[in-house]
Amino acid sequence: MTAWQRGVWWIALMVALTGCGDGGDEPPPGDERLGGVAQPEASTQAAAEASVTPFEAVVSINIDARLRRDRRLMVEGGTNLPEATHLQVLVERELSGVRWQERTAVGAEGFVAGPFGPGSGLPDGGYRITVNMPAAQVQPPNVRERLGDRGQHLKGPLVQASRHGLGKVISARQRFLIGSEPRHTTDQVNVIEVE
Repeated sequence: MTAWQRGVWWIALMVALTGCGDGGDEPPPGDERLGGVAQPEASTQAAAEASVTPFEAVVSINIDARLRRDRRLMVEGGTNLPEATHLQVLVERELSGVRWQERTAVGAEGFVAGPFGPGSGLPDGGYRITVNMPAAQVQPPNVRERLGDRGQHLKGPLVQASRHGLGKVISARQRFLIGSEPRHTTDQVNVIEVE
């Protein structure tokens, strides 16, 4: 059999197989197809979208810090953000600019991060604690559904536009002074003493 004859044979076979089927061009009832992919009914899609309640409250984050016996800092806080929301906690020493950071997630009781600081412990002085929520695109799917794909459901004084154009993000800051005799300040701060 020559190559030409084999080609004709394959074409004939393909034409014969294309003609095979159930004899109808219409899909079975209830099987709505778009681009060859089965699509759920519109009522099912609407029910799934309606089951997710958008986040409608003003965002709140409370930051509290506790100095452990080894003089390392634990950061705890409460928030009304949905459980599993990813947060980044940053502790910065004001005098030197040295920073420590950790990623955490909101749980049923709030969030916890740390311990922060070197193994030798934190020296007395001023520290800034910042809690950031990254853009909604990097949040878990269930959180993203509540906050909106670009954080459009977020509101309040802690909410700001992302520097990278990824929608809205959250940033909360608190200043703390560590030590039994911290330096004098006119700022509003929380003083932490060793336990």
